[in-house]
Amino acid sequence: MKQPTKKLNISQPQELKVLRKIVEITNSELDLNLILNEVVQAVNDLTKADSVFIYLLDDKKKSLVLTASKTPHKKELGSVVLKVGEGITGWVARENKPVAIGEGAYQDKRFKNFDVLPEDRYEAFLSVPITDNNESIGVINVQHKKAHEYAQNTTDLLLLIAKQVSGVIENARLYQETKQKALQFDSLNKVSQSITSQRYLDEILNLIVVVTAEMLNSKICSIMLLDEKGNELVIKATQSLSDEYRKKPNLKVDNSVSGKVIKTRTPITIYDVQKEQDYRFRDLAVKENLTSMLAVPMVVKEKAIGILSVYTKTPHVFNQEEIDVLQMVANQAAVAVENTKLVEETVKAKEALETRKIIERAKGVLMRMSGLSEEAAYRLINKKSMDSGKTMKDIAESIMLMDELQRGKEKL
Repeated sequence: MKQPTKKLNISQPQELKVLRKIVEITNSELDLNLILNEVVQAVNDLTKADSVFIYLLDDKKKSLVLTASKTPHKKELGSVVLKVGEGITGWVARENKPVAIGEGAYQDKRFKNFDVLPEDRYEAFLSVPITDNNESIGVINVQHKKAHEYAQNTTDLLLLIAKQVSGVIENARLYQETKQKALQFDSLNKVSQSITSQRYLDEILNLIVVVTAEMLNSKICSIMLLDEKGNELVIKATQSLSDEYRKKPNLKVDNSVSGKVIKTRTPITIYDVQKEQDYRFRDLAVKENLTSMLAVPMVVKEKAIGILSVYTKTPHVFNQEEIDVLQMVANQAAVAVENTKLVEETVKAKEALETRKIIERAKGVLMRMSGLSEEAAYRLINKKSMDSGKTMKDIAESIMLMDELQRGKEKL
């Protein structure tokens, strides 16, 4: 076997310098992404690595997610996922032990290949767990294209860095969760205020999708309502700027994923709509870069009247809290729709009553002026309406106006 060509040994001054840098980083920021990027840079300066990765454990997914990288892997961040125990990285997280391989790392039996990561063919691999209370919460990986012998003090220093970073990761996550809770509260408050305002329904629904997309960090949020027959879902609001998405065809309730949400009155999540056979608009999803979907029913009095959906750009497993929040918004949106319908029905009933009163008065005028029966007077108003293309109310008002003019002349 070919011997490693280089030995990576860290001097004491280097150790002190990088530790001071890590302490400075961890005391200056609460933004997790900024912290991890700074840590990646510090580790890179120390090891002169060709690649530095940081994976963090997602408790909700029970997996390790690529969260920070030295090399530009913008698309892969958040989407490269390993189960605990899978690959060398997963093994390090499960066993809570470091691994140092000087050459041929990709030949190790624990190795897992990712086609999107060219670093998989690098020779040398050093991986250490990030631990909190003796439990792994992530992994730091260092890789070199050529063979390297990692000295013990290098591994020890990387473990010390990982330990220092772990507490900051937990604090940053707590900060982000608190910030997200505050955003959710503010967003739900905006939704509630919009429903009790005097705005038109379209304006309310458009505000709801904008606020919800921001709250759940979604690329697209949309509201679809059942048509009058209850057979199809029609898009009524979305914050998407895509004309193609806005103008997508109605969805049949009987043969669509969204229709299942209506029928079952339960939320549905899809990890990747681009690969879901039952999803109707897979081509559009690819074009618009839509991946994961969460759709919840809009329910009023145990009846589903529509759905509220959100889509993410990268694969995402929606947790119960996200589902509950979206369901809460959907139910509020349903109330807004129902209230608007009630107002419209009240207005129509009032208009119908006013129309009936005017027609009754016009019938009385015809009966008095022409000696017609009540039925004949009604038929005459109806015929004039059909012949002229005007409403019976318009004809009745004309008759009333003529009667007033005639009476005016008689007084003169």
